[in-house]
Amino acid sequence: MTNESLPAPAPTRRKELIDRLAEPRHYDLAIIGGGATGLGVALDAAARGFSVVLVESHDFAKGTSSRATKLVHGGVRYLAQGNISLVREALHERTTLLANAPHLAQPLPFVMPSYKFWEAPFYGVGLKMYDALAGKAGLGATEFLSRKETLACLPTVQSQGPNGCLRGGVKYWDGQFDDARLALALARSAARQGALLVNYCSATGLIHESGKLVGLHVQDQETGQAFEVRASCVVNAAGVWVDQLRLQDGQAIGREAQPMVAPSQGVHIVVDRSFLPTDHAMLIPKTEDGRVLFAVPWLGKTILGTTDTPRGDLAREPLPFKEEVDFILRESARYLTRAPLPADIRSIWVGLRPLVKPPDDDAGNTQALSREHTVLVSKSGLVTVTGGKWTTYRAMAEDVLDKCFGANLLPARTGKATAHLKLVGAQASSHRISDVPGLHLYGSEAGAVQILPGAGRQLGGGLTEAMVRFAARYEYARCVEDVLARRSRLLFLDAALARTLAPQVAELLRQENGTDPQLDAFLALCDQYLSLPKAGN
Repeated sequence: MTNESLPAPAPTRRKELIDRLAEPRHYDLAIIGGGATGLGVALDAAARGFSVVLVESHDFAKGTSSRATKLVHGGVRYLAQGNISLVREALHERTTLLANAPHLAQPLPFVMPSYKFWEAPFYGVGLKMYDALAGKAGLGATEFLSRKETLACLPTVQSQGPNGCLRGGVKYWDGQFDDARLALALARSAARQGALLVNYCSATGLIHESGKLVGLHVQDQETGQAFEVRASCVVNAAGVWVDQLRLQDGQAIGREAQPMVAPSQGVHIVVDRSFLPTDHAMLIPKTEDGRVLFAVPWLGKTILGTTDTPRGDLAREPLPFKEEVDFILRESARYLTRAPLPADIRSIWVGLRPLVKPPDDDAGNTQALSREHTVLVSKSGLVTVTGGKWTTYRAMAEDVLDKCFGANLLPARTGKATAHLKLVGAQASSHRISDVPGLHLYGSEAGAVQILPGAGRQLGGGLTEAMVRFAARYEYARCVEDVLARRSRLLFLDAALARTLAPQVAELLRQENGTDPQLDAFLALCDQYLSLPKAGN
């Protein structure tokens, strides 16, 4: 397809979106939640010809969906837990995702260094099984590496590690992606299929008639204007917050809803690429206390993580615990020749995983909880989906619609609508996701960015004035955080640089949107992403 035949980017003018939302109409499907799951459902349903509206109380992917470890993977540790079905499904979906958004999701080689004689054969056998489960969907064969080959892949790995001398390693393949930009591509692809998606628009209540759910009360967070949205089917895809809506629904029909989510917190630390100057990721499958440690090259930096800590509260911007940061720094120092220090941290960010707990489980050990998704239909017809992982968002969407069909909330229509549906911007790229950010992340839309004012004006960190204008005109960006956290990923890569660029971005957004770009709130957020937790936190 030539650039001349590519569809022009669709404008995301706020007034037009709100005017459409205000129109009195009946939708087939209304979705609450603009993370990976809700956006996946919106795209699948719209691609099958259903009329779809989606509302998100904050920005798309503001929550968990922008705070992943950036891996598109089957889940090696889930294989170790014996969850074969989840791994097989995820490996299949991994291939689909990489094919449908090659500018945002690509293969990534991983290396497990081995320091004990049994480690390479032990983990190698498991990874060969991983290859076998992938079958034709495999990205590359598992290899046993010599000591020299391991050091070539991981130049700064300790040659004398915590468990003896480096003996070699095992190399295998998985994938990585830009999670927030992929979520945005899903939103824009759904809109291209006819769906109406509105960020900064909260579902403030559910509408029941004769015990059946028939719609939503929603409110524009920018103006306070309220609307009523009617739909045949309502999907609750609010991530870790799904229980709040389930409680409302239960109270309305006189049935108590039991909480189904056990939030788990994952902390990530970002340091300069010099700590692991390679395009290979490092995986330590079992650290001193049994947890997993990743060191992943991403957008010019290195991500260290992650943790799996139960969390009772549901903060929009959760804070890391001191023990979690200490664990990541301590274990990184055991395996890297240059130990990352607190002063080396460029950004710290935290995501909440919506793990599904069995009935009567207090979820004290979230590492043991399933990463599989769950879809429930209440007596009133509220369809709730939660759990799962980014990699399987498309399969989750298919399952949600199958549940809607089975409950007679929607007429059944043929599936697999998104199996080969290329996302907005899809184009093969010679750049790696691990490369520093730039125009290549826009894929086939790079030319549309370049024709905007300011294409030649670099603000910093790979961000240009034209990219900010593109975000405002075509990518639903409303405030500084939207641009510097999720259209560009600077907040996650280098919070200090993001803070420096924020005033320039704010001025450009004032020009484009004519509204308050929320600069002060973003500056405070930058400070949080740079702050180390204190004892007791």
